[in-house]
Amino acid sequence: MTPRTGSPRAAGARPAQPTVQDGAAALNEVLEAVPFACAAFDRATGALVASNSRFEGDLGTLPGFAQRDALLATLYGDLTGDARGEEVRAPGSGRWYALHWRDLDCGTRALSLLTAVDISERIETLDSHKSQQEKLLFTSRMMSVGEMAATLAHELNQPLAAIVNYLNGSLRLVDQAGGPVQVERALQAARTQAEHASAVIARVREFVRAREPRRDAQELPLIVDTVLELLRLEAERQQLRIELALAPGLPAVYADRVMVEQVLLNLVKNAIEAMREVPAAQRGLRIEARVNLDGEVEVRVCDRGPGLSQAESEQLFSPFYTTKSDGLGIGLAICRSIIEYHEGRLFFEAREGGGSVFGFTLPPPDRRL
Repeated sequence: MTPRTGSPRAAGARPAQPTVQDGAAALNEVLEAVPFACAAFDRATGALVASNSRFEGDLGTLPGFAQRDALLATLYGDLTGDARGEEVRAPGSGRWYALHWRDLDCGTRALSLLTAVDISERIETLDSHKSQQEKLLFTSRMMSVGEMAATLAHELNQPLAAIVNYLNGSLRLVDQAGGPVQVERALQAARTQAEHASAVIARVREFVRAREPRRDAQELPLIVDTVLELLRLEAERQQLRIELALAPGLPAVYADRVMVEQVLLNLVKNAIEAMREVPAAQRGLRIEARVNLDGEVEVRVCDRGPGLSQAESEQLFSPFYTTKSDGLGIGLAICRSIIEYHEGRLFFEAREGGGSVFGFTLPPPDRRL
């Protein structure tokens, strides 16, 4: 029998040894079978050795993806905005991944195997549940605040009415007796303050009862004057200079006067408090008003306080967040609700040269929705 020729190898020959290329190809095939982003890095040098297409699509465009330490620095660095232990958010896509590391010996090569499981849906679900819980808690607290506001409004209304009556009687007596002009002015100022407090309480009761606020054409300079008169004594105690920069010919605003007064009052009070620790010579408050490019009337309250950090500014209008040690954190949140009801917006920005700017916009009567 004649032996066959052309056999792959001669009898007794050793089988061919796998090459480095063969090992890399086999590793690539294994990684490609993994249903998650997966990559192998050299344990000694940290260089990327192999990866599957899911890794290339999810993380392969990140800076430093081909080097283990550089990739981790990107995932945990400032660009991510967030990281929770082994759970990281990739910059750019914003998707969340759970990172899992395992050591792997592939022939003579020591590798570190990374598996990045996309958990974005789970994170979104958890965040959604957390947001719902916070909303429920906020609603519960606001209901309690509403009940307290209604009770306080009822209890304070009668004493304020009595104060106004007493002041009116005192004014009549002073007028009949020809008393000093200074006393008459003081009594008139006190009556104005008491009447304003009564109007605020009436609006609180309407707000709690969910009644429609009364909106009509209002002159902004008159609103500003009312607020400054209410805070005049406080400004004098703080040795605070108040500068007005109201553009001439401002159109009227379509607003509930008392509600807008409360917003402006809150912003000005916050500005005064922000400058309490500032040297008296450097204290300065500026109230600006102009028509912006959208045709809205824009009001800005500018202070020279210490300003706010980036983290503080991002949470300013969140319910129950406050930078004050004794604050409730509902002032700015309520102010924003009032301004949004007026089809405007409440905003914050850092002031050039130091300090803060809080502002809001209001529509003129001819642009109301």
